[in-house]
Amino acid sequence: MDRQVVIVGAGHAAGQVVVSLRQHGYAGRIVVIGEEPYLPYQRPPLSKKFLAGEMPAERLYVKPAAFYAEHDVDVRRDTRVVAIDRGARTVTTHADDVIPFDDLVLATGSRVRRLPGHDSAPAGIHYLRTIGDVLALRGELGADRRVVIVGAGYIGLEVAAVARSMASRVTVIEMADRVMSRVVAPDVSAFYAAEHRRHGVDLRLGTGLAGFEGDDRVRAVVTTDGEELPADTVVVGVGIEPATELAADAGLDVDNGIVVDARCRTADEHIHAVGDCTAHPSALYGRRLRLESVHNALEQAKTAALDICGEPADYDQVPWFWSDQYDLKLQIAGLSQGHDRTLLRGDPEERSFSCLYLNHGRLIAIDCINAPRDFVQAKALIEKRCIPDEDRVRDTSVALKDCVG
Repeated sequence: MDRQVVIVGAGHAAGQVVVSLRQHGYAGRIVVIGEEPYLPYQRPPLSKKFLAGEMPAERLYVKPAAFYAEHDVDVRRDTRVVAIDRGARTVTTHADDVIPFDDLVLATGSRVRRLPGHDSAPAGIHYLRTIGDVLALRGELGADRRVVIVGAGYIGLEVAAVARSMASRVTVIEMADRVMSRVVAPDVSAFYAAEHRRHGVDLRLGTGLAGFEGDDRVRAVVTTDGEELPADTVVVGVGIEPATELAADAGLDVDNGIVVDARCRTADEHIHAVGDCTAHPSALYGRRLRLESVHNALEQAKTAALDICGEPADYDQVPWFWSDQYDLKLQIAGLSQGHDRTLLRGDPEERSFSCLYLNHGRLIAIDCINAPRDFVQAKALIEKRCIPDEDRVRDTSVALKDCVG
């Protein structure tokens, strides 16, 4: 009897699991179960080209509908899994359908962190995580529309850049005293703050959200300073949290993500987990990581598929991330937490530079702004735990790969 893999979730990771299973010869049945009315799709363009109207929804899809038909993949849309029975090896959907599995892959991803009391908030307040979210927001951006964005992380600043390109009047409020404070150094924050202000964004740093004014529809945002900021539209970008409830209810270990090993296996030999929802071991950083990145989602998906196909391989790679804002591409390799100093390479005034993060002299991470060569070369240096020569790093005529002893 044919085996069956069930994949819960329909994001980028889920789509890659399907592709990798078929690439590695898995001949059994595959069922993909997603809550949205779409095929598995990638999320990064949502706050960039898709929001700007420069990319059709079809280009977001990991694979077109024909691929799933040709490869005998049953994609069940608008379907929510409500329970996992590990003993019977079944999942149950909201419609009470019971679906058996030989192997289960949890690709449940993450959800936006919502403001307390949002359900009673006036209309015009948006979050951005799905195609539907973007379609609802896009029509509210345009010339002279007053847009207030809560949060100056990746999503908030990417939306700000798109809204300004559409001639909206944009204000960003952020509780921290600098933008992207959780992920970049002060020098990089200062550069991006200056760029957004140069493009006409009103940045209010060190300012929190106290509430909203408006009955049926929002008309103003009230800050913790007591100021009322007029708003036609509000976008909230205050982070995401892993979707781990299914795993926890099934008795799987959860610790800031579904706990998996280097092969993306949970404590149950028949259940793997991949993507934003997981916490995996990293030999490179000596701790368990939960990463919100496309790279991690895709590589974990490939790792889980290999394991299911009987070709096990451990996953332990240098994490990387990116953000597009205006004509600036920020590429980050590694994780900067725990750094004891930073080192700038290049001149921010030239709008092309890198910021290296060091721990006891060793390179642990880098931010590259319009510096793709540094980004590519730094990944290898981080993986090799290299200690760069600081004088050579500052000399941009020397390739970064040649800045080690």
